[in-house]
Amino acid sequence: MEESFMRRAIALSCQGVEEGGGPFGAVVVRDGRIIGEARNNVVPGRDPTQHAEIVAIRAACAALGTHDLSGAVIYTSCEPCPMCLAAIWWARLGEVVYANDRAGAAATGFDDAAIYEEVARPLAQRRLPLRRLLADEARHAFRLWEEKPDKTAY
Repeated sequence: MEESFMRRAIALSCQGVEEGGGPFGAVVVRDGRIIGEARNNVVPGRDPTQHAEIVAIRAACAALGTHDLSGAVIYTSCEPCPMCLAAIWWARLGEVVYANDRAGAAATGFDDAAIYEEVARPLAQRRLPLRRLLADEARHAFRLWEEKPDKTAY
């Protein structure tokens, strides 16, 4: 059965190419059924966050009416990039099953190695500068969160 889920992710990746996006597709599965699926839509959607995994996670969350996808599995046509991997963690997906790997993606022009390297560096050594501004004022939102009795933790 899981081969059918991966075949769907691969079909979506081919559809993505045909429709002007990248060669990536993903499906989110829970209890043996697809609850969200997507293809890469970065270029057609003019949005760098429209990776297949992220769009599939959004669809699954909308379908279930929750931000928590615990117990679900994501089948993706390629090993997730760092952005997608972070989204997978935040969504609490239980497993990632992938077909192509990041070396194959890099050979095709989708190289995430620089991002992995950048994130591993100390802040002061990163190429993309990160600066703090108004930290004391911003802490107010954290205090509000801590004091909120009816918050939904995530």
